[in-house]
Amino acid sequence: MDWYEVCNSIGTGLEYGLDVENMRKILAYSYYDLPPRLRTCLLYLSVFPEDCAIEKFRLIWMWIAEGFVQHDEQGKGLYELGEYYFNELINKSLIQPVYDRYEAIIESCRVHDMVLDLVHSISSEENFVTILINEHNVSHQAKTVRRLLLQSNTDQAIPFASMNMLQVRSVVAFSLAFNLLPALGTFRVLRVLNLKNCRLPQGCELKNLGNLLHLRYLGIGRTYSAQLPDDVGNLRYLQTLDVVGSSFSSLPSTIVQLRHLMCLCIDQNTRVPNGIGSLTSLENISTLYICDDYMNISEELCHLRNLRVLDIFLFPAGNDNLGKSLVMSLCKLQKLQSLTIWATGGECNFDAWVAPRHLHRLELQCCWFSRLPDWMNSSLRDLSVLRISVRELHQDDLEILGRLPALRHLYLMVDHENLKIPRRFIIGARSFPCLVGCRLLGFLGAVVFQHGAMMRLASLAFTFHAREVREMTSSDGRLDFGLENLLSLQDVLVYFRSRGANEMEVAEAKAALSHAFEIHPNHLEYDIWG
Repeated sequence: MDWYEVCNSIGTGLEYGLDVENMRKILAYSYYDLPPRLRTCLLYLSVFPEDCAIEKFRLIWMWIAEGFVQHDEQGKGLYELGEYYFNELINKSLIQPVYDRYEAIIESCRVHDMVLDLVHSISSEENFVTILINEHNVSHQAKTVRRLLLQSNTDQAIPFASMNMLQVRSVVAFSLAFNLLPALGTFRVLRVLNLKNCRLPQGCELKNLGNLLHLRYLGIGRTYSAQLPDDVGNLRYLQTLDVVGSSFSSLPSTIVQLRHLMCLCIDQNTRVPNGIGSLTSLENISTLYICDDYMNISEELCHLRNLRVLDIFLFPAGNDNLGKSLVMSLCKLQKLQSLTIWATGGECNFDAWVAPRHLHRLELQCCWFSRLPDWMNSSLRDLSVLRISVRELHQDDLEILGRLPALRHLYLMVDHENLKIPRRFIIGARSFPCLVGCRLLGFLGAVVFQHGAMMRLASLAFTFHAREVREMTSSDGRLDFGLENLLSLQDVLVYFRSRGANEMEVAEAKAALSHAFEIHPNHLEYDIWG
């Protein structure tokens, strides 16, 4: 039996006559066939609870903090290399991908029960992870602990007298498990401290946090801690700081001392201190709050030349000086692969920005271009997610977008107030070859889909005006805009605009739309708003 058949039969072994013990042996063979670095990464999954969805993003940064991911000869970055390890474990069916509901991208993973049993067994034999649930040690009775998973649903503390904590490299705690921890100062060589979703006792201020001099990863989001202590600045080797969900109003000024920091995850209302531009190792920031009171933050961005991922909350977007300062800084960040800007309080002009050529993801809300920018062409071979707003759109602009080879999700907003004459837009054959989700909003005029267009499109949303019905009705009385040519389509959302039509015209238009959706061969799910 080959590995593919084994994967398909996991969990149903008895039904297919495959002896469970033989299945475990095959899983063990697959484990020992892995390169050493992948074996270690797989074993590390035992620091997470059973049935837990393990976030890909955070898992990779924890691998990096533990030193499992090392620079290779090809010059790949640490996160990029960790992502390669993650994908290799998926390809070998040792972890199961969990996809984002809307974008069909892998955002986390799970471990099948039988694989997890194997991982726990090997982890216990090699004293890799110690698991404590309430007061019970469920993995082994090792006196020297290297990595610690804590789970608790009680407030009762337990003694650690029989355990040597001096060699602990990772602590992952859930629920009320902070009560199980000895003082943080006990951990002399700790590299990973993940207390995310762990409710800290009232008044707890994470005392002695600054003494964890070897710490590389600190996750304290949703811990209900009052604030991040100032001595976090002592953590000179810290690579990842994740406080998402903490509701901190600001970070202490001492974080600008963290010169090895590569990943900073904060809430959109958490302010960073002046001097953030000195953290030149940063590769990932989400979400950076920029406002007119903090103009210098947008100016300091230009020094962060290693940024790959940047999420920004901009307020007010209508401040011209703030917008210009931000755009100037962004033009200097040529390693960006993902840029997301959520702007409010006005609109920001983005005509002066030029995207780096390795961009994977671009989402700009309330950041407007006069026309589709010249750099938006097929040379952006990696661009898979695009949210863009333009004042004016022409047919050739749609054709340019349709040639983007990797584009999977498109959110295109047009300022219809600038369009006095309705236009008909054609989505031509072989255009948008990889698109699975599409929103075409603000269009004044019809969008027609030719045979062979958007062959993978599953979800579509578009603006429709009542008076377009007459222009698009065929001789047999059917609404004809090529919807039947979208062979993979599953669901449709229409933003309906009456635009001066009377009640009868509106009713006729909605009925024609409903009929077009109902006769589609895929039996579409649809909704008409407005």
